[in-house]
Amino acid sequence: MAYATQRAYGAPWLSYLVGLTVLSSGLASIATQAKVVAENLNTLVGFDFGFTVLSSPTEIVLIGVVFLLLLDGIVFRGITTSVWVNTAFTVVSALGLLLVIAVGARFWGQADLFEVPKIPGNAHGDLTLGLLLQGSILTFFSFLGFEDMLNVAEEVERPERNMPIGIIGAMLTASVIYMAVAITAVSVVPWAELASAPGPLKLVVERAAPWFPAVGFTVITIAAVSNTALVNYVMGSRLLYGMAQQGLIPAVLGTVHITRRTPHIAIGALLVVVVAMQFVGDIAQLASATVLLLLVVFALVNAALIVLKLREGDIPGCFNAPIVVPVLGVLICLAMIAARIVQADWYGPALTLALLVAIMVLYFVTAKAKTPSAATT
Repeated sequence: MAYATQRAYGAPWLSYLVGLTVLSSGLASIATQAKVVAENLNTLVGFDFGFTVLSSPTEIVLIGVVFLLLLDGIVFRGITTSVWVNTAFTVVSALGLLLVIAVGARFWGQADLFEVPKIPGNAHGDLTLGLLLQGSILTFFSFLGFEDMLNVAEEVERPERNMPIGIIGAMLTASVIYMAVAITAVSVVPWAELASAPGPLKLVVERAAPWFPAVGFTVITIAAVSNTALVNYVMGSRLLYGMAQQGLIPAVLGTVHITRRTPHIAIGALLVVVVAMQFVGDIAQLASATVLLLLVVFALVNAALIVLKLREGDIPGCFNAPIVVPVLGVLICLAMIAARIVQADWYGPALTLALLVAIMVLYFVTAKAKTPSAATT
């Protein structure tokens, strides 16, 4: 993404902003997922140390840190290990979602899928554009990870053909599964009860299939969240490596381990940051910051694609999206950013702004302001 931005705008500072913003969104996502894993493991095992840290239970923080150390070890070991672990997590989480659909499909048709909650400012329960945008922002978090595929494109055979097929195919498959899960969930459990449940899908399975052990879905949830965290960790380390190779950040972050052949300095640097983020904000606030950061990046990258298509036209032998696609991408991202900013919770937007300012300060303090090479990030 940083490469596409640099090629379109020719501005190293903007490439730096995009690259580290993607990284920041990945780190916020990893921190969010570590908290989710920790809470589920704590529910499963029941740690209790009897005191708290920064309003977060100590056991949650400690479990999250141990989880991050395990992820760090997997990513350090190499891409092959990461892919195999990721595949195992994917299979378990996909089977879990298919289980929800299978046990709850018989309830389809028992709920009004267009019912809208009556909230202040919408007393009649109308389906408004504002509500649709808020729902889109929430749904957006479920699709995190697809942009990470770009950072391993150079390890794919015939990427000009296989990457578009992989990305679009994965998004379509995920969309169908997510919609089926959403329909199943509100059909089995009333939406109001579902909204207040600590484990919504776990509750759905308990109602639709009381014979299924409760611990089973907790394990499935942990696998699903760990999957995304691992992908983000791999992405972050490769992104730092790529930016270091381009001269946008200190070269030491591009150092490769002599035996494992992984960017171990970058991996260690990520660990320090995500451990620190365990003490910043709750799950909802970190998720909000993640979404906003990526929406900013997607708006800039879609605009970059418009510039490239107008300047260079289509590239023979490659996947070429019609220009209307990036135009719609920019407009939708801007609309979702505006919808999120006007919501009452200010912490997510404030954290997003703080990270963006910190990135620019870091650029002017440490970055080598030179035109990046053709390395992909």
